[in-house]
Amino acid sequence: MSKDKFTVTAALPYANGPLHLGHVAGVYLPSDIFVRFLRMNDHDVAFICGSDEHGAAITLRAKKEGTTPKEIVDKYNGIIGKAFNDFNISFDIFHRTSAEIHHETAQDFFKVLNDKDHFTKETSEQYYDEEYNQFLADRYISGECPKCQNPSAYGDQCENCGSALSPTELIKPTSTLSGKTPVMKETSHWYLPMERHEEWLKDWIKEGKLDGVQQHDPAKWRNQVVGQCMSWIDGGLRPRAMTRDLDWGVKVPVDGGDGKVLYVWLDAPIGYISATKQWAADKGKDWKDYWTGDRKLVHFIGKDNIVFHAIIFPILLKAHEGLILPDNVPAYEFLNLEGDKFSTSRNWAVWLHEYIEAYPEKIDELKYVLTSIAPETKDSEFTWKEYQTRINSELADNLGNFVNRVTVLTQKYYDGAVPERGELTDLDKSVVTQMAEFSTKISDLVYQYKLRDAQAEAMNLARLGNKYLAETEPWKMIKDPANEKRVRTIMNIAMQITAKLSIVLQPFLPSTAKKISSALNFVSKSWDDASEFELIPAGHSTSKTPILFPKIEDSLVEAEVEKLNASRVVETVFEPQKKDASFDEFTKMDIRLGKILDAEKIKKADKLLKLTVDTGLDKRTIVSGIAKHYSPEEVVGKTVTVLMNLPPRKIRGVESNGMILMAENAEGELSFISPEKDFEAGSGIS
Repeated sequence: MSKDKFTVTAALPYANGPLHLGHVAGVYLPSDIFVRFLRMNDHDVAFICGSDEHGAAITLRAKKEGTTPKEIVDKYNGIIGKAFNDFNISFDIFHRTSAEIHHETAQDFFKVLNDKDHFTKETSEQYYDEEYNQFLADRYISGECPKCQNPSAYGDQCENCGSALSPTELIKPTSTLSGKTPVMKETSHWYLPMERHEEWLKDWIKEGKLDGVQQHDPAKWRNQVVGQCMSWIDGGLRPRAMTRDLDWGVKVPVDGGDGKVLYVWLDAPIGYISATKQWAADKGKDWKDYWTGDRKLVHFIGKDNIVFHAIIFPILLKAHEGLILPDNVPAYEFLNLEGDKFSTSRNWAVWLHEYIEAYPEKIDELKYVLTSIAPETKDSEFTWKEYQTRINSELADNLGNFVNRVTVLTQKYYDGAVPERGELTDLDKSVVTQMAEFSTKISDLVYQYKLRDAQAEAMNLARLGNKYLAETEPWKMIKDPANEKRVRTIMNIAMQITAKLSIVLQPFLPSTAKKISSALNFVSKSWDDASEFELIPAGHSTSKTPILFPKIEDSLVEAEVEKLNASRVVETVFEPQKKDASFDEFTKMDIRLGKILDAEKIKKADKLLKLTVDTGLDKRTIVSGIAKHYSPEEVVGKTVTVLMNLPPRKIRGVESNGMILMAENAEGELSFISPEKDFEAGSGIS
């Protein structure tokens, strides 16, 4: 029977920082599990990744650290690549988009689409930082997301709600270079008119059909992927610029492209193709075999990259002609950490390379925990306490306990030789029947991209083994010589379960599976073997397994939580600078010092105080929303700053004549603005 061929990609990590567990759980670990399973099932598969080394995020990091973009990408490509290798992620190639073959591939791709008139060239106004004399690419501008009101959205997307944006959609835009409000200035760019592709995209995403031909199974696509794509399409696709005014990236290879580079979301996904080219050249293969013809393309990504992989890149692939479109885009939601979001800027993260350095012997333990809590359909959370609980109760007490018990008893009773099986009881037959079902159950779940459930089924095989031993108690039965044949049968079946575990665990816990195989003196790399009952024959020599999973002590949990809290950076977010006001406008404001003579709460208004203020000119009533921060007793006698010439306004039935000016920090706390010297009421502020 012919097997499907797969090209599997994992989202290219930005080479502007190390990997944290959120990245691992949502992209790299699930893609590795899927590929390991495919290889065991004899699929022709290429597993492609590399570092994304262009775009504004890289140049911003370089400016922040006072270095060059090349030094940044070289540094983090090395850190990321080593972490992947140490974590045993089985890429066929981990490439980089700064490589010459990538620049050539991306430029050729752009020229093909440009020659086929798939781009339009337009002149438009874009944000420009006058202080830095620079147009602001997506990541050089931030502001409030129009969809979820996140105050720190970028000009290309909001990392809070996952919405794809354009810079002009941001509310209160701010340059990340100068911190000031940018101006609009004319520039020319090449655009992808995505609105031309709405109709075929709808059929392809919802029905799996392209030009009337079934291309993929839409039932296997996750709801959040289809939902986000259709929301984007139903809202009306618009032209999107495919070039940027930057000096770091793939140069635009046509006339008029001076000083411009390819948009990172055109550049980066082509990195999958250029990486395949490099790998194919190294292996004596033809790269086209992995991007054309009858082959399934699968993109493992985070939910913030859905529209780029399920809308923009497919448009580009189809426009290029002859290249395959994704068969699936299994996007993951976000993994949170100890009740908060992972945040690089706030250093609220568990960094993969630091974990490996601290616990090099606990790689599979982390893999197991991250897959157990994988955010496949909704956000999930990593906590060190759950890490401890899952390892101790599920790995150590279930899997580790079963394997150790079987191999130890076999050593003790039969010097490590697998005993001969006798006549089966009804219980034995039931266990054998259940054993036979596991490989099919796991296989079905993996092909549906339900890797969390698939791992749980693999662990259920160990639970079946533990239950079988608990019900038969061979350690008690062995005491009566009349039970000798019965004990041999029990231990033979237990050994077959252990051998089966060494197979079905390989995609999920490769190092653990190898340890079990080594103890059993049995190696299988074929998933088909897992459907067999007798994997190791009577008389086969085995040895005792070491302790597979030492228990996690409370001290480790406490130390890691303390480390997290100690390293957290409190991020202060302030409102961007407002638009310039003229000096004449400023002089119209009458700001003076006043002294609060009396204060009382306004009934049925939790936030409001009614103040009587001596302004030097008069004694007036001012209503101020400070009751959550100050009691009436605390404010009486305070010298405060008063904006005098606001028109009177009724608030909760009380006429307010002016405003008390307050300072507010990032946490929303308020403080009076008072003079450092004892100035009298009525003193002006200028």
